[in-house]
Amino acid sequence: MKTISATLPRYLAVLALCWCSMAAVQAQETKIAWLSTERIYNESRLAKLAGEKLAEEFKSREKAVQDLGARFQVASTKLEKELPTLSETERAKRQREFFELDKELQRRQREFREDLNQRTNEERASISDKATKIIKQMAQVEGFDIVLQDAVWANPRIDITDKVLKALDK
Repeated sequence: MKTISATLPRYLAVLALCWCSMAAVQAQETKIAWLSTERIYNESRLAKLAGEKLAEEFKSREKAVQDLGARFQVASTKLEKELPTLSETERAKRQREFFELDKELQRRQREFREDLNQRTNEERASISDKATKIIKQMAQVEGFDIVLQDAVWANPRIDITDKVLKALDK
């Protein structure tokens, strides 16, 4: 019993010292900011201009894919109607042509999607680079210790998305 009572004051002193050091650390305020990259990609003037640019750039290819799709539908309907009356060799030939048209349509659709996705990613990367520069400047000027993006939830008090959007749109 004597050893516990003898070490208790030392233990309390160490505890108090730790508490004081923690209080000093907590007194230093960490300044945090948050932004929504999805809003940056969807609402900024740069994003809207990029969307219009991509729509114009891919308009003719999209039309070509749609035309091929319409041609495929017509061929499908025609083959379905004529299939019972065709000879075995003619049926095989027409089915082969139909499957070739289907493969061509799928290939063009896939290439269109891949190219569109690649160009969209390139445009987003450009917007992201510009936004990152603005965010770094803003963090230095306003004294942010950390800037988070795409959180599940963030207090609107720390949301700097509108400020970044305004700076991007200048």
